[in-house]
Amino acid sequence: MPLATQPTDIKVSDYIARIDSASKQADAQILCDLMQEVTGEPPVVWGDHFIVGFGQYTYTRKQGKEEFCWFNTGFAARKTKITVYLTCDINQHKELLDKLGKAKWGKGCLYINKLADVDVEVLRELVTLSKSNQWH
Repeated sequence: MPLATQPTDIKVSDYIARIDSASKQADAQILCDLMQEVTGEPPVVWGDHFIVGFGQYTYTRKQGKEEFCWFNTGFAARKTKITVYLTCDINQHKELLDKLGKAKWGKGCLYINKLADVDVEVLRELVTLSKSNQWH
């Protein structure tokens, strides 16, 4: 069974324009520009959860045979937080997380209220690490 989240033909500019908050729209545009610059890949809206992804790769789940397609790095502007998706274990980069600012994180995701809460240059470093140190 294929993944529900697939690349779409939705224009990224349309997605950003539909974000409720003007400040989140601005943050989404900054993230879009930053990720496109770091990855060298164009932004693509993925799925009906509206994740903006950059690049893509295929992988096979453990003990599985079917290949799946996913984006290398991306973000989603949600109602309360911005989620940044990375393909590296950010827990291994404590020195950067200590400098990042106000954010929460899991293995491959950052949860940010607004970009003003974090150091965007540290975020750029994490995106760069994700680009060069992917799990796949």
